[in-house]
Amino acid sequence: MQWMTSFWHFFIDNFPSWSLIIWLFPLSFIWSIFALALAGFCKKNLHWKTGYTRKLFHFLIFGSAVLYQQFLGLQGVFVLGWSVTIILIFACIKGKGNILYEALAREKDAPHRTKYIVFSYVATFLGGVLSNLFFGKLAIFGYAVTGIADAVAEPIGTMFGKHFYNVFSFHSNKISQRSIEGSMSVLLSSFIVYYLMFFSLFPLVEISVLKIILISIICMLTEALSPSGFDNLLLQIVAGGLAYYMIQ
Repeated sequence: MQWMTSFWHFFIDNFPSWSLIIWLFPLSFIWSIFALALAGFCKKNLHWKTGYTRKLFHFLIFGSAVLYQQFLGLQGVFVLGWSVTIILIFACIKGKGNILYEALAREKDAPHRTKYIVFSYVATFLGGVLSNLFFGKLAIFGYAVTGIADAVAEPIGTMFGKHFYNVFSFHSNKISQRSIEGSMSVLLSSFIVYYLMFFSLFPLVEISVLKIILISIICMLTEALSPSGFDNLLLQIVAGGLAYYMIQ
């Protein structure tokens, strides 16, 4: 199939050089452990809610992906992805009670806590691959919007959410909800991310504030309507695609 061939070439063509792997992988591995352990520490010792700790890890990893892509290219992001994958597998194997696992596993997702960690990982992985396949270097916008805007939404919703709406869940016996307050934070954060990135990375491209507002609204709606656990997939693709459309 054509899509399988494209996937194969994507990974082969962007496979990191051994010289990069030798020095970057150990650093990325240590950073990934630190990021998740920090989130676990905040939950266990500072009594943060899981909605905050999982998004702290989310923010740190997506923020790292932005820097890796900008300064090391997609090969660097691959190395970061390997590191995160190993840490998440370890956390899921250790399971309930482990500080790394508890930093990510929401109590409200029980009895499917591990499954939703896996859903989020798969969604993030596919979102990153597809946005790079379709939009190349502009996938960095998907990392930034998902890493900041989506990371802000859950803590805001957890802290200030008062107006909730149901979203589709792959578990028929489970109702998933998001808040209007959280969605509005996605709108504001998306606007800030697009504005700063457009004018810092593409200063010669004429883009109006009105257009940035419109694409920020689209990002908000994408996050709001995404199935539970899969917003990382759709938001990365949509955010990267909108940037691609604006710059072409």
